[in-house]
Amino acid sequence: MSESDTRTTHFGFMDVPEGEKAGMVHGVFTRVANKYDIMNDVMSVGIHRLWKDAMMDWLAPRPGQKLLDVAGGTGDIAFRFLKRAPGAEATVLDMTEQMLIEGQKRAEAENMADRLTWVVGDAMALPFADNSFDVYTISFGIRNVTRIPDALAEAYRVLKPGGRLMVLEFSQLPNPAMQWAYDRYSFNVIPVMGQIVANDRDSYQYLVESIRKFPDQEAFAALIRQAGFEQVKYRNLTMGVAALHSGWKI
Repeated sequence: MSESDTRTTHFGFMDVPEGEKAGMVHGVFTRVANKYDIMNDVMSVGIHRLWKDAMMDWLAPRPGQKLLDVAGGTGDIAFRFLKRAPGAEATVLDMTEQMLIEGQKRAEAENMADRLTWVVGDAMALPFADNSFDVYTISFGIRNVTRIPDALAEAYRVLKPGGRLMVLEFSQLPNPAMQWAYDRYSFNVIPVMGQIVANDRDSYQYLVESIRKFPDQEAFAALIRQAGFEQVKYRNLTMGVAALHSGWKI
């Protein structure tokens, strides 16, 4: 029996063997792939687009940079990056091939095909050489990784010296009353939306639960520092519903 079979992690509010989580997450995103972009708009009332634009504003893409967008799914972040950085290149990596297929169907993918690479892969074992990328992004994906410290260590490894990590993820509201209200919305409304729009309540129940299991802003910043990144900072978005974390490989 391998160590990953004896250690457990969380899949939403369930404890599962570490070795099983990746397959379970893969199943979730395979099932929701063709409705993923629509559900993002429905769940956030379109606000996720503003969060991603805020990510690009802080990131300030530069011409000629090489981006690795992990858990990049349907390409939202890569497309935004390339639009702001002439001559830049983007590699979109995701463990779920169906998500990448949906991304390749988008008009932006066709227009930017010569600057885009799509790769099926694991955030904890990236299929790239050391010091390969100028920028590493992961948007609403790191909370689904089985071992977050391993993913951050891989991010550090593949970034060039002077490279930058940026993470966009759901987070925790600092006001308990507001967090309570947001939890009521999350648990009572989002799974129902998932059933109506994507015909999949269980997947969106998991996604809501996974948000609650993710570390708060300070705890996640500490994990980034432990991976070796410096100048680690974060910014709350929509009062902490989501947060941006930034770090540099110095």
